[in-house]
Amino acid sequence: MNKKLTLLAVSIVSILGFSAVSDAHAATDPETLAKAIAKQEAEIALLKQQLATLAADQKQQQKRNVEVESQVKDVAIHVTQADDRYSRFSFESYGTANYTSDEYFDNVQDTSAERRNRFDLERVVTEFGYQFTDDWSMEVEIEYEHGGTGTSLEYDGFDEFGEFESEVEVGGEVVVEKAEIRYRPSKAFGVKFGNIHLPIGLSSTLHKPNQYLTVQRHKSEAAMIPAVWNENGIGVYGELADFHYQAQVVSGLNSEYFRTYDWVASGHQKRFEEVNADDLAFAGRIDYGNFKTGSAVGIGYYYGNTSGNRHKSNKLDVDGALSIVSVAGAFVEGPWILRGQYLYGTLDNADAITQANKTTPGLRPGNFAQLGSESQSFFVEAGVKLDEWFDIPLTVFANVDYSNPLLEVESGTASKRYENTWSSVGINYFPIPRIVIKAEGGIHQVAVDSIPDTNFFALGVGYQFSL
Repeated sequence: MNKKLTLLAVSIVSILGFSAVSDAHAATDPETLAKAIAKQEAEIALLKQQLATLAADQKQQQKRNVEVESQVKDVAIHVTQADDRYSRFSFESYGTANYTSDEYFDNVQDTSAERRNRFDLERVVTEFGYQFTDDWSMEVEIEYEHGGTGTSLEYDGFDEFGEFESEVEVGGEVVVEKAEIRYRPSKAFGVKFGNIHLPIGLSSTLHKPNQYLTVQRHKSEAAMIPAVWNENGIGVYGELADFHYQAQVVSGLNSEYFRTYDWVASGHQKRFEEVNADDLAFAGRIDYGNFKTGSAVGIGYYYGNTSGNRHKSNKLDVDGALSIVSVAGAFVEGPWILRGQYLYGTLDNADAITQANKTTPGLRPGNFAQLGSESQSFFVEAGVKLDEWFDIPLTVFANVDYSNPLLEVESGTASKRYENTWSSVGINYFPIPRIVIKAEGGIHQVAVDSIPDTNFFALGVGYQFSL
């Protein structure tokens, strides 16, 4: 645009100069002079009009340039905001599929084992997170268990003495295992609300397939407390130096569903749309170190009454106070992996709870064995990563799981039928870092002389990733 104005100005000067020379020659001819003047005035008017048009075009172009620059800035701002929103969103997933070959017994009175082979799409878990601000965040974890949901035909030899029952319950499950909002203004202190994981049992911390060595999560823990235990409530947590602490007030268990073979684990109220909260519970834990990243030791404690959350409250007029202590340790250094956990619990008025459950309509009266007033379980797993010495991503391990939900009873003699020990060896192979293939074989022993030891074998594959 400036070049055009310059050329136009040069043209004007040239015309004026040429006209001046012509005028000098034609000065003696008035008629010719008048024509020349008229011509010059017309040319000057045209040039002025062109200058005005060019100036207007230049002004309009400058306006358009400003608008374009503003639009570019707006787009940049929107892109930045979109990138910022995306960076605040997180997604993770993990899952496992297993093949098991076990010798099992039809019911608690049977002493002849039969072998059964099974496939199981054990779980697929999706985790969604969002960081609203530096202090506020949320996380939702949804677990899809056993490949789907619907009506299932279940065989339960240990509770039904060999009966079949049809239930709209677990052909699989879709379960919200976590739905929490967190406020954490500092590393030392945070608060979380909603459906939260309890810090009781290592499975609540180490539940992804590369965080435990066995094909399935530890049987000893599942035989005593809810697996990956989650409840509705509020908790505080934080880190001070190498110490990690948690303290929570959460919904309690329901003693209507306590069973001999898994003690209080079945009392988890996840089967209901609403959770009874007449009895709340306290859960706390303190760890030194970090179990997720390496070596650590820790102790946890749970306490809560379980009678107030019963639906048939008139069947029991005593407290069912429950207390659980968990002690755990891990040594993970270089190629060496060593983890262990001990759980011990007591249940008040276990005989009264047993009797109330026997006489509650709809809870299969008459088929309940007694509940333990004391229960214990433990596991120890040890592994060695061979890639420390060989060019192969392989870990070999040995494991022992033990559970006894009838450690003590209030009256009579505790049955040894539910005292189990699983001893196994196996391997973890990582074809790539986020996929693990597992194999495990071992012996299952029951603390009853007339029941023979049985063998089990399992294969599994697991994955995990995050975006």
